[in-house]
Amino acid sequence: MKKQPLIELSERISTPLTAIASSQRIAILIAIGTGEACVCHLETALGWRQAYISQHLMSLRKADILLDRREGRYVFYRLKDASLLDLITACARLSGLSTESVSALINTQFHPSCECPQCAPALILSTSLKVKTT
Repeated sequence: MKKQPLIELSERISTPLTAIASSQRIAILIAIGTGEACVCHLETALGWRQAYISQHLMSLRKADILLDRREGRYVFYRLKDASLLDLITACARLSGLSTESVSALINTQFHPSCECPQCAPALILSTSLKVKTT
């Protein structure tokens, strides 16, 4: 028996919602924002261990929500479709939160204790230029 169009549509709509349903994944998406972030950036922003974050990133990639690119030893993640942030903001509003509470946290790109090329380009450059002496 063929699925009813409404059921098929509902199943397709629920796929990304299911993938981002946990508060941890929503926090990761907000931390990435409309830019991109590496795991060390997310560790600094969220205070979670690398392995824990990586598991969530893998699930979000498999769900086709995140894209990634490699730069040296760093992998940077970004949202495939930034309209997910609009959905998160709408959910915040439905939860009684102000949209500003989410907007204030989106795109916080610089973290002084993160050593990735985006947060500390001068640190990366200076450490790569040091000459070894023996």
